[in-house]
Amino acid sequence: MAAGNRSQAAQGLTLIAPPLAYAVLILAAPLLTILAYSFFKDGYLTVIREFTLENYRAVWSDPIFHKIMLRSLGVAALVTLVTVVLAFPVAYFLSFAVDPRRKSMWLFLITIPFWTSYLIRVFLWKVILGYNGVINSGLKSLGIIEQPLTFILYNVNSMVITLAHAYAPFAILPIFIALEKIDRSLLEAGRDLGESRAMTFWRVTLPLAMPGVVAAALIVFIPTIGDYVTPALIGGGKIPMIANMIQSQMLDQDNRPMGSALAVTAMLIVAVLSLIFVAMNRRFLKVRQ
Repeated sequence: MAAGNRSQAAQGLTLIAPPLAYAVLILAAPLLTILAYSFFKDGYLTVIREFTLENYRAVWSDPIFHKIMLRSLGVAALVTLVTVVLAFPVAYFLSFAVDPRRKSMWLFLITIPFWTSYLIRVFLWKVILGYNGVINSGLKSLGIIEQPLTFILYNVNSMVITLAHAYAPFAILPIFIALEKIDRSLLEAGRDLGESRAMTFWRVTLPLAMPGVVAAALIVFIPTIGDYVTPALIGGGKIPMIANMIQSQMLDQDNRPMGSALAVTAMLIVAVLSLIFVAMNRRFLKVRQ
């Protein structure tokens, strides 16, 4: 029996060995390289491979880093809130209102934005929100405004709009999956006990859908913090986020150790916040149960 278990374990390891090696090579190796560089010294157009903590001291004592990191967290939180709030009704409609035979078609339509490059979608939003873009041109032709609106481009508003659109499918799909797993008899039982639709939603549907909501929030929140293209194009370079700061250190200033320290610090902050969010969600679910 033990020999059979060992044989099955060996077969399993053989099966997962190629993708595991690929994952280590593609994911772990770059991360370990960045971690190692963060402890090196910067020289003129070179990296001095001597251990130092000076990069991290400089990062944590830099007020510019504090400001940009807080801005990145704030923008990411706002994008996550807007995206999840807008995605939930769409997912709810797909799960509860759409005919089961048509759900696959709706899911197919939701994935259409993935057919084009993310960069192209960002450029399209720049065209839509620009001073001479679709919105301003349309409002001027209708006589609603005389001068182009300036608050819809090159600011946080435009970044939130663009990022919320870009990551909407990532939020809709996990929420939809969570809603699909809900036993409809529980909702019927709630209504049979005299609960209104609103209270049934609040006490039954929403708690059971929380795993999907948490997954959607994390899927949107984590990559939004590291977004580089949108602040550069839609923000006009006036509202840099942490990814832009890392890029500046890595390429513009050729200070790879400092850029690596910034990247590692940002990853640690995001990891801690994500773990706190997941822990709070588990506590919430226990209380609701």
